[in-house]
Amino acid sequence: MTAEMLFGMFLPFFGTAAGAACVLFMRKKKQFPKGMAPQDAGERLQKILLGFAAGVMVAASVWSLLIPAIEMSEDGPVPAFIPAAVGFSFGILFLLLLDHLIPHQHMNEDGPEGPHSKLGRLSMLTLAVTLHNIPEGMAAGVVFAAVLAGEGGIRMADAFALVIGIAIQNFPEGAIISLPMKNAGGSKGKAFLCGALSGAVEPIAAVLTVLLSGLVAPILPYLLAFAAGAMIYVVVEELVPESVKGASSDFGTVGFGIGFLIMMILDVALG
Repeated sequence: MTAEMLFGMFLPFFGTAAGAACVLFMRKKKQFPKGMAPQDAGERLQKILLGFAAGVMVAASVWSLLIPAIEMSEDGPVPAFIPAAVGFSFGILFLLLLDHLIPHQHMNEDGPEGPHSKLGRLSMLTLAVTLHNIPEGMAAGVVFAAVLAGEGGIRMADAFALVIGIAIQNFPEGAIISLPMKNAGGSKGKAFLCGALSGAVEPIAAVLTVLLSGLVAPILPYLLAFAAGAMIYVVVEELVPESVKGASSDFGTVGFGIGFLIMMILDVALG
């Protein structure tokens, strides 16, 4: 594992920490345009950020994960679509299982999900984002493992296109966690720490995957598609519904389009 790869695997975490750091620069009072309440501006910004994250994840799932998985399987013993279909299905099932086994609470929901827990709301919110950061860490690890294995024509530039895209979408994700925590009465330091730590699972998952690259090489197409399925689950189950819920849903839609476009350009330009 090279220093370049290690840096790449930590990029998504740096994106989350940078987004969470926004809370450190919050002012006590802020002027809003006439007729717009602070909660209205905050809700519109949150919808844009959620839609942006969803757009990046969908584009990354297609260009950086599913298409390479299919191309990698073209000379295999089974039709090329089978590894992609199987891995994608198991990725969705894996996140569905975690959703039911780990207590967590989504940002705009009144109650928690999963088994009963005595954890506070802020802890449950952090767990929700941490849970959904797992597939992103796995995706980063799998593409770097593919680079090491020399499989499917995936190059270092392809891997960095993916992790840069994830880091970009993690910036608003970190802010989405830390800012509401501060508004709920927590200190700036605690809000930043919780927001940043929600992304710590990503480099851990990525490094573990690369360390096991020798073992996972034969099933890399399945793992690439698995990561794509897990990411799509997060998009459909959480990000898109929250970005278009209630008024100002157009902001979430525009955010999605911007995120998708940026990730597509990154993948084509760097790949």
